[in-house]
Amino acid sequence: FTMNIYLFVYDLMQFCGHSWIFTNMIIRFMTFGKDSLADTFHSIGLVMRLCQLLSVLEILHILIGIDKSRLLPRFLQITERIIVLFVVINSQEEVQGKYVVCVLFFLWNLLDVVRYTYNMLARMGIYYLPLTWLHFSLCIPLYPLSVLAKGFAICVSLPYFESFGTYSIKLPFPFTFSIYFPYVLKMYLLVLFAGMCFIIRNLFSERVAHLGTGNIKNKRS
Repeated sequence: FTMNIYLFVYDLMQFCGHSWIFTNMIIRFMTFGKDSLADTFHSIGLVMRLCQLLSVLEILHILIGIDKSRLLPRFLQITERIIVLFVVINSQEEVQGKYVVCVLFFLWNLLDVVRYTYNMLARMGIYYLPLTWLHFSLCIPLYPLSVLAKGFAICVSLPYFESFGTYSIKLPFPFTFSIYFPYVLKMYLLVLFAGMCFIIRNLFSERVAHLGTGNIKNKRS
């Protein structure tokens, strides 16, 4: 019971954070139009980083057994966001003003508002059919789109990593070892898209498990 309350509070905090970001993005776009897109990171970046750092706790929840989700798919999804947000976007100010950042944040928060709403109600044993369907269906088209946006953000950042030498390391003599970070990002693109195939298959299996038989956890609704 105590762990259930803790998980509910965690989901509530994430819901509030992502709802604030999502609402802020919509209001800013309706008020300033396209001009708001280039300033997205500077206006909501702090809250976005806090929410993503907090999401690392979800890995711990699975490891200690209070969350029954599968570890590897969740681990991949969280690390993808952490790497793109903190390593790629946060480290290159020139990338922060690109429209792809706004698209990426919109997709992330749309998915998370639905997910954390579903999780909060599920902690109380409440399962609404439309919300359950939306939770297990919306991620299937939107997750690949978010991966494409991540890949595009990485590609956009490559010239800046090359020119500024950010995170590239060259060890002094007598070592002849060096790390050229743009090559690391290019290799990570392969990992990103390979992981996408695995996660999409997992999303389909979860959808079939919850919606395939038409018996959506026949509990209180």
